[in-house]
Amino acid sequence: MKNREKKGCRRTKRRQEEMKALVLLMAVILVIGSVVGSTVAWLIAKTEKVTNTFTYGDIDIKLEETDTNLDGDNDPTTNDYKMMPGKAISKDPKVTVLPDNEDCWLFVELEKSENFDDFLEYVIADGWTQLQDESGNDVEGVFYRTVDADTDGVGVTYEVLKDNQVTVKGTVTKEMLNALNPEGEEANYPTLTITAYAVQRDSQIEAIDTAAEAWALVKAEQAQTPESGSSEAEPESSGAESESSSAAEPESDPASAE
Repeated sequence: MKNREKKGCRRTKRRQEEMKALVLLMAVILVIGSVVGSTVAWLIAKTEKVTNTFTYGDIDIKLEETDTNLDGDNDPTTNDYKMMPGKAISKDPKVTVLPDNEDCWLFVELEKSENFDDFLEYVIADGWTQLQDESGNDVEGVFYRTVDADTDGVGVTYEVLKDNQVTVKGTVTKEMLNALNPEGEEANYPTLTITAYAVQRDSQIEAIDTAAEAWALVKAEQAQTPESGSSEAEPESSGAESESSSAAEPESDPASAE
């Protein structure tokens, strides 16, 4: 009997000890859970959203000149002129950088027919610089200037030819003029085609850090895009282009030429 009582007491005591251990373990778990939960709460933080919108700049230009209408087409981008030796012919191409544009390199390219220099000459207007390639060689017929972003919203216009004219050389003769339109053959009058280009200018972009680099981009784009006489405006990374073409014919009486 006493043994049973002793065994019963030992079992009760063991159960009590086990219960104490269980309670202590649960208390420890609760404490750990509380600490972990508290730590997570302190590490989480949230700010208000900041939305960034990326747009693009633009470049837009136009090339205009007075319509002589000697060709009867009412199109100022294709003009005819009459030549007389020594005569100054009024020709006023102007490039306008339209409002709200980015900083840009502005180019004009004057393409002469093979016989142009035999009959005519011109001087580029003030403010234009002869373009040189990366090797320091002049790029024939190409001139440039830098244009800052338009902050007044009115655009800026630049003359292309000094005094807005081309001059017929005094050395031109009657025979030379007559030879331009031989009977039964197609006329071969001298022509001058002017095209304006604009390319964004940004010193932080190495590919367009100089005029020569910007012009190289123009030529690369031309190689990929068919030529067009219409004006174009592209997002900032591209450019804009505008063109005008002219032909010079003899005066109606070539006999007046010396």
